[in-house]
Amino acid sequence: MSVAKRADDIDQEERRELGERLREARRYLGLKQEEVAQYLKIQRSALSEIEAGNRRVEALELNRLAKLYRQPVSYFIGENDADAALPVDVAHLARRAADLSRQDRDELGRFAEYLRSRAAAVEE
Repeated sequence: MSVAKRADDIDQEERRELGERLREARRYLGLKQEEVAQYLKIQRSALSEIEAGNRRVEALELNRLAKLYRQPVSYFIGENDADAALPVDVAHLARRAADLSRQDRDELGRFAEYLRSRAAAVEE
């Protein structure tokens, strides 16, 4: 396999992963493709192609999507693998918790422990 062919395969895989992250973030927020397309001022079909990994995303589009989806650009492009490995809802909670006071984060941690123990008790 040639170097160019491997680079094309890597590019396609990265576009697919980017599209999946964008789709997941849109769905998590309950937005429709049509709404996001209007926000970006592109056709809905173009957004569909982006989410499928078949269309490249311009830097300005990605920046606007990141703002709309309340995620850092690095999440979508996989720069921060720790953030990318988290489900969208968990990453969103973590970002929101970071803005809380230390006391409130401690209370949130206790509440999370309570929910985990309650779930374990239900499973038994």
